[in-house]
Amino acid sequence: MGAEVVVEGLTKSFGKQTIWRDVTMTLPAGEVSALLGPSGTGKSVFLKSMIGLLKPERGRCLINGVDIVTCSERQLYETRKLFGVLFQDGALFGSMNLFDNVAFPLREHTRKSESEIKRIVLEKLDITGLAGAEKKLPGEISGGMRKRAGLARALVLDPEIILVDEPDSGLDPVRTTYISQVFLDVNAQIDATFLIVTHNINLARTVPDNIGMLYRKELVMFGPREVLLTSEEPAVKQFLRGSMDGPIGMSEEKDSATAAAEQALFEAGHHAGGVEDISGVPEQMQATPGMPERQGVRRRKDRVMSILHTLPPAAQRHIIDSLSPAEQHHYNVRQVWR
Repeated sequence: MGAEVVVEGLTKSFGKQTIWRDVTMTLPAGEVSALLGPSGTGKSVFLKSMIGLLKPERGRCLINGVDIVTCSERQLYETRKLFGVLFQDGALFGSMNLFDNVAFPLREHTRKSESEIKRIVLEKLDITGLAGAEKKLPGEISGGMRKRAGLARALVLDPEIILVDEPDSGLDPVRTTYISQVFLDVNAQIDATFLIVTHNINLARTVPDNIGMLYRKELVMFGPREVLLTSEEPAVKQFLRGSMDGPIGMSEEKDSATAAAEQALFEAGHHAGGVEDISGVPEQMQATPGMPERQGVRRRKDRVMSILHTLPPAAQRHIIDSLSPAEQHHYNVRQVWR
């Protein structure tokens, strides 16, 4: 099972500019979580802070009892072995074929024999749908295949935590859905903890078990997917709709004059863009049939049902509606809505 990540009061600045402050969240072990937010809110900075590439000024990031913020260089080196990272562009070496790209971490950080490296590399290429492509160069394959090759490389050291930075970057909506399916299939097979940073609303609404959003230098919310997807928070609703109508502007937040001028245009009939109706919680994508059952889904059900009474009513209703009659009986929740 993947490792739990506990973030407490994390604050990061560059000089006098605060990127985000007092971020607190827990990434549940073995579950898939997504982090949303307008451009420039520091989502990628957050990923880099989690693996110690950037040092926050305040707070803790605990992984297996080790605080990434204050630990020694030796502890940081060992803890980083728990991570696999998929960068926006795949970060592949252009002069190496896919086999050598995926094998690179094994050759650099282990003493495994070439026969063992070959077995592992071919296994990870197969998991990510790249069997038979090991001799191709990055320039000879599509953007989606490069993403999958980057994921295969992230998997070779058997990470417990996988960080994914904007997997939809450079991909069309169909390929984004395919790479999303790969994430869920990998999660089903190795039960790793995932954190996906994305702007892609379809991915955010249909893939993760948990969703959070950064806005105005703070974590607006983080929790079960049903909480954010039923939220009445104006910034959350605007972001999910992709509309100009709301507090988010070109420079993150609109001033009152801009907001008033735009509102007058919308009331006069100017289309605010985006999608009108985002009501409801869409069905979550599942692992491909034939894959192992996602253990994170089972654990999430138990965890969410244990905190159900603390969640907003709309989220509660959608969570209960998603349960089978047998599950409703098991959790003794049917009578809540009678």
